[in-house]
Amino acid sequence: MRKSHAHVILPMNGPTDQTLIEAIAGGNQVAMRTLYERHSTRVYRFILRIVCNATRAEDLLSEVFTDVWSQASRFEGRSQVSTWILSIARFAALSAIRRRDDAALDETAMELLEDSADTPEEAVLKEDRSAQVRRCLVQMSPEHREVIDLVYYHEKSIEEVADIIRAPKNTVKTRMFYARKRLAQLLSHHCDFDYLAAREAA
Repeated sequence: MRKSHAHVILPMNGPTDQTLIEAIAGGNQVAMRTLYERHSTRVYRFILRIVCNATRAEDLLSEVFTDVWSQASRFEGRSQVSTWILSIARFAALSAIRRRDDAALDETAMELLEDSADTPEEAVLKEDRSAQVRRCLVQMSPEHREVIDLVYYHEKSIEEVADIIRAPKNTVKTRMFYARKRLAQLLSHHCDFDYLAAREAA
């Protein structure tokens, strides 16, 4: 019940996510702000990589944390809080994509994939490695981009990824294998990443 958590006092040395969720379940707005500040940037980036539209990602971020606020009392602690939030974010993002018409999808994809008239060599000189990786991720399938994002950017284990995307662990392992191959293939077009392609081909 909400009233049992209403006066949770957050420790000064930094509450755990679990403590924050318990406080949020009791209507503690300070805990909600703390959780938001702690996770919003990474959740936003996760959503953005799915929907490929910054404005839409901002809107969905608000929806996600509204859901966190309303569903906190139902969190059972069977996974990390961050994993639970990413599950909510993934569902919201995929639902938004399904609502989007095909024309809008095509237009967004073209805006992201089309770049300036720079040659690949000029692009490599202008961009740092992380930017190159992001560009390559855009060209990958949603399934492959998703697992790469969760494992490398959110540091989730195979088990946690399986929980987030609601798929068997073996499916996640297979997707990860092919995603790494595909990423290495795309990165091989950038001279800085030739070694990755060689390692993946070995």
